[in-house]
Amino acid sequence: MDTLTISLGVVIVLVALALAFDFMNGFHDAANAIATVVSTGVLKPHQAVAWAAMFNFIAVAVFHLNVATTIGKGTIDPAIVDHIVVFGALIGAIAWNIITWYYGIPSSSSHALIGGLVGAGLAKAGPDALIAGGILKTVAFIFVSPLLGFLLGTLLMVIVAWLFRRSTPRRVDRWFRRLQLISAGLYSLGHGGNDAQKTIGIIWMLLIAAGMTAKADPIPTWVVIACYVSISLGTLFGGWRIVKTMGQRITKLKPVGGFCAETGGAITLFLATMLGIPVSTTHTITGAIVGVGSARKVSAVRWGVAGGIVWAWILTIPASALVAAFAWWIGSLVL
Repeated sequence: MDTLTISLGVVIVLVALALAFDFMNGFHDAANAIATVVSTGVLKPHQAVAWAAMFNFIAVAVFHLNVATTIGKGTIDPAIVDHIVVFGALIGAIAWNIITWYYGIPSSSSHALIGGLVGAGLAKAGPDALIAGGILKTVAFIFVSPLLGFLLGTLLMVIVAWLFRRSTPRRVDRWFRRLQLISAGLYSLGHGGNDAQKTIGIIWMLLIAAGMTAKADPIPTWVVIACYVSISLGTLFGGWRIVKTMGQRITKLKPVGGFCAETGGAITLFLATMLGIPVSTTHTITGAIVGVGSARKVSAVRWGVAGGIVWAWILTIPASALVAAFAWWIGSLVL
């Protein structure tokens, strides 16, 4: 009876920690969804976060749980997962999120969680714990998602410029102020669909390890709803330190540019989520914003700022893995 009580108590604490990470994911990545629509002046900050949070939650009814399956079964061997591994992974991811949020660096919550799982898995069982196919697919999309966002953002900007070549700037601005509401909603839909599922996957791993559900069983509905609610609330509170970097420091945006960046980013997120690939919303929208800026002229992009962001991308997985390995060691002593 005592063992069951302790086990249940640990599970409850870790589920709460996972939901805290999910909330932080929304808080940290809210800037990705709202930076362009705020920076172009289409919506005020409090309006933008409410708009984004609503679409974050609506995603629960749109996307299958393919990304959650990749996290739960395709990153590290489920057989080695226990409460200490989950603890290490979450601490690694949360620590990196806090550091990058504090310094206003738009890093990836998704890759922080992947890095956390890798670090905790390595600390417990060595390289055999890793599932190479799933990790390589995720690492590949560190480069593919911003590149695809860049290409789509550039292409959309060129298409729009051609379609509206005879329109006055005032008319273009008026149209795209309305259209940017749609593009921001679609991007937030993709953000919720891809990112909430990462936390769903890790809670699923924990429940399987605790014997509270079987691998063959569907993911409990309460887990799905709780994760989508948590990320939506995180978005509602917003991550203002990163909005300025994403919306103005990389390149100056007008509503037409914001629409093209958000639409290019949304298409990328939709594709990745349908394929079950956990991608970074940060990488995706940054690539799209750079694409929009460079479509006007290469000098419109502040490449030094963009380069600093790329370094954060490269460091995210190893840095969060290192923290997670240390957290696993601490957890093995106290949990």
